[in-house]
Amino acid sequence: MKHQKISAHTQAAHLGRDAKASHGFVNLPIYHGSTVLYETYQDFKELQNRRQNLNEVIYGRYGTPLSFALENAVAEMEGAFAAVTTSSGLAAITASLLAFVEQGDHVLVSDSVYQPTRVYCDRVLKRFGTETTYYDPLVGGQIEDLLRPNTKVVFLESPGSQTFEVQDIPAITAVARKHGVNTIIDNTWATPVYLKPFELGVDVSVHAATKYITGHSDAMLGLITAAENCYFKIRDSVRLMGQCAGPDVTYLGLRGLRSMPTRLERHYQSGLTVANWLAQRNEVMEVIHPALPSHPDYAIWKRDFSGASGLFSFIVDTASETEIAALLDNTQLFGMGFSWGGFESLLIPFDPTAYRTATEWKSKGTAIRIHVGLENPDDLIADLENGFSAMKNRH
Repeated sequence: MKHQKISAHTQAAHLGRDAKASHGFVNLPIYHGSTVLYETYQDFKELQNRRQNLNEVIYGRYGTPLSFALENAVAEMEGAFAAVTTSSGLAAITASLLAFVEQGDHVLVSDSVYQPTRVYCDRVLKRFGTETTYYDPLVGGQIEDLLRPNTKVVFLESPGSQTFEVQDIPAITAVARKHGVNTIIDNTWATPVYLKPFELGVDVSVHAATKYITGHSDAMLGLITAAENCYFKIRDSVRLMGQCAGPDVTYLGLRGLRSMPTRLERHYQSGLTVANWLAQRNEVMEVIHPALPSHPDYAIWKRDFSGASGLFSFIVDTASETEIAALLDNTQLFGMGFSWGGFESLLIPFDPTAYRTATEWKSKGTAIRIHVGLENPDDLIADLENGFSAMKNRH
């Protein structure tokens, strides 16, 4: 569907669909299978020559028509050459890193990165002889000062997990490209709808499709999209690690993609409504939402992003666990749990002090990460007000 420029809503509804291949049904069937049979010896013999083809059905772990449909749709939405599915978002991250590094190499990782990415670098890459340096996410073009002759990857995440720093992506990628260093970005927060990283010079984009792409908190799924110069390295890394996404999960991912732009609009607008309300509360010291003009990186967000998701943070003016417990235990519509991106709203406290190394977390209050789901924002605000009232009574 490259003959005309169409919106994300239309892309989500139409990409990855082939009525002829699905006998006229709107949705492709789920392929439960491992072995693929070849009709003739000649077909089997030519298998090796076809391994580099895109969308080639060879073996169940290498992909099915359904997984290829999801990969093709996400790649086109994001502006990538091609994509590959994995079993989780973390699997997408680890496979991407391993595609480019070996013993003796060096990687640069944003200090605001998703914590499991950090743990993987510190425990697994370190054990394999790859060194990681964490950098200030706001370093911009000065990242050039941190590059070494053996630096192979700059890993970005924008906005950063929990603390939501917005990175100057084009400044960083320009420096990396100048020195022949590959860039990987975790684009889970914005999705292919609200950020086009390849237009900003990124080489590889990873997604926890568990979150907004599936959108219903019922599946673990990862996706990696890549530029042509990196795609086959990525695909080989995924395959050699034995990674693959299950057929039923892949189906949920493609089904979720169909409604993702529409759901994101709701998350975006409801999130802003709740964020603006929180900013007026006496109990709240700060709201950390990239799409608010009060955010220090708002100008960069507005330049590079076309929207925001429902995930942000705020700082409550208390360090008392008793008061925080009262807030969390007396909200009925907000769940406490990991992940985000589903239809439901979530609240969890966090403290990045112990694992930030390049930057310092100086907040005097308690940080709360909030995911605004698809509920009515007025109901969510009333629920939060009940939580704040209980917190005040516990003071």
